[in-house]
Amino acid sequence: MNPPPSPPSPPANGAASPPAERRRWTRRLPWLGGGLLLALIVVGLWPQPEPVEVGLVTRGPIALTVEEEGMTRVKNRYVISSPVGGLLRRIDWKPGAEVVAGETVVAVLDTRGADLLDARGQAQAEAQVQAAAAARDLAGAQQESAAATARLARTEFERMTRLFAAGSVSQQELDAAALRDTGAEQATRAAGFALQVAEFELQQARAVLLRGSADGGANAGPLIITSPVSGRILRVFQESERVVPAGHALVEVGDPADLEARIEVLSRDAVGIRAGARVELVRWGGEQPLQGRVRLVEPSAFTKISALGVEEQRVNVIVDFIDPLELRPTLGDAYRVEARIVTWESADELRAPAGALFQRGSSWQTYVIANGRARLSPVDAGPGNAQFSVIRAGLQAGDRLVVYPGDKITDGVRVRPITVAADGG
Repeated sequence: MNPPPSPPSPPANGAASPPAERRRWTRRLPWLGGGLLLALIVVGLWPQPEPVEVGLVTRGPIALTVEEEGMTRVKNRYVISSPVGGLLRRIDWKPGAEVVAGETVVAVLDTRGADLLDARGQAQAEAQVQAAAAARDLAGAQQESAAATARLARTEFERMTRLFAAGSVSQQELDAAALRDTGAEQATRAAGFALQVAEFELQQARAVLLRGSADGGANAGPLIITSPVSGRILRVFQESERVVPAGHALVEVGDPADLEARIEVLSRDAVGIRAGARVELVRWGGEQPLQGRVRLVEPSAFTKISALGVEEQRVNVIVDFIDPLELRPTLGDAYRVEARIVTWESADELRAPAGALFQRGSSWQTYVIANGRARLSPVDAGPGNAQFSVIRAGLQAGDRLVVYPGDKITDGVRVRPITVAADGG
């Protein structure tokens, strides 16, 4: 007979049995799960850093500009008219055709004795010849004066260039000398054009006087009208054959290479534009912007209706091209351009992204990022454009600013930069 089995001995060292251990962990699981859930809730409700776009305070150039549309136009143009009445033969010239002063025949007028003058007409024709001769002499004197001024301006510009290279004058003084040199050159060209026109008008007046006399007009053939200036035909006003009166416009000639731009700006913007201001002409059809200078801000404004139906006072600003013709060979008369007229510029200023500044009351403020938090900081802001604003006080180069802060950005809130704004945002 076998003895009864002995009872299991208790675990050594007083350790609990496995079933008891499992029961203890089973009682702890709800507490552990609750603690984990509470931790997740706390983490989920803990304020997270707000994502923000960051802009840097830097030193560099800045310029204030006025941007408006405009059109090019030939600077010196001349409308050729019939000096006397008669039958105009058909004009075969087309716009764009090249003409040479005193050589190219632009029109032929068959007067058939209609240009014979009576005593009164003879006296008027003689007076016109005298007036044309006086105008020719005046134009010649003005051309000589303009040429002398141009030589002086060129000498001054060369002298200022040498002084600038030696560090004796500023960039502004050199630019002013360059403007005077360019303006004098343009004035010389305009004076030469005026002299050519005056010579042409004198010849026309003499022709009318000669053909109007009984001796000169009896056997006179058709009146040949030549171009007074070299350039191209811009417009043909009368192409078909017909009888025209004296003074009837026939063709318009000019030099398309001698262009200027007329920019229409608001009168409040024109107040800050000065002759000599730098201009950048963009969206004209070429790859690179064209450089120009303001020659004239017209003193009188005019009313223009905007696309929204609002009356605006606008002023014409005349701009001379600086770049050579090789950079704009296809730019012609009445072409559309967009101009950026510089009203103020500086080569080295402390500047902040324009989108980082906002106004509260009469003061400017911004959010500076420090130790992961946005700190509200007042600043003394100067002039600015769409990209940057000049900072006079309150910031330093290298400061990081919140660009376009939303309503969740307040003083002391934690932020997380996500992007760095390029060129001021």
